[in-house]
Amino acid sequence: MSSSTESGSRVAHLQRETSESSIDLSLDLDGTGVSDIHTTVPFFDHLLTAFAKHSLTDLVVRAHGDTEIDVHHTVEDVGIVLGQAIRQALGDKSGISRYGDALVPLDEALAQAVVDISGRPYLVHSGEPVGFEYHLIGGHFTGSMVRHVFEAITVHAALTVHVTVLGGRDPHHIAEAEFKAFARAFRQAKALDPLVRGIPSTKGAL
Repeated sequence: MSSSTESGSRVAHLQRETSESSIDLSLDLDGTGVSDIHTTVPFFDHLLTAFAKHSLTDLVVRAHGDTEIDVHHTVEDVGIVLGQAIRQALGDKSGISRYGDALVPLDEALAQAVVDISGRPYLVHSGEPVGFEYHLIGGHFTGSMVRHVFEAITVHAALTVHVTVLGGRDPHHIAEAEFKAFARAFRQAKALDPLVRGIPSTKGAL
C-alpha cells in the first residue's frame, strides 16, 4: 500500500487479499473523474463509475471474489478498500472544505447526501422504500448492498455521512441517485478551500 499528500498530491494505492476476494485499488482525489473499474459485479461497476465521475475522483479498481456464492464479499471488500484509500489520500486534511451536501434526482428518484470529513465514522441512511433491500438490480446486486457499501466506506474513511432517499420507485434509479448524491457531497467536502488555513477543526485535528 502507498499514499502521498506531499506537494499537493492526494493519491493512494491499496491491495487487499483474503480467502473471499482480491482487491487492487488506486485513486486520486484531485482528478477529473476518470475511472477504470472491473469488479465482476456489473451494477456495482456502474455505481462506482458514477461515484468517480461526480466526485471528480480518478479511480481504478480490479477486483474478483467468490461471486459464485454471493456478490456480498467482493462488494463489501471493495467498499472497505475504497474507504481506506480515501482516508490515506486525505492525509491530515489540512485546507479542505470538510463539509459537503447535495440533492440529486434521477428521473422519479431523489436522494440527498451530506458528508463531513470528521474523523468520526457515522452513517445515517434512511428513506429507501419497503422491500428495496430484497430487490435484485441487474439480476445480481441486492438493494441491501447499497447501505452496506456506504457503511464500509464511512467506517474505513472515517466520515460522517447522511444519505436520505426522498422519493423513487425504480430500484436502479434509487441506488444510482444515492451514489451520485454521495459523490457530489464528497466532492465538496474534499475540495481544497484557499480560505482555509490548516485543519478545519477547533480541535486542530480531524
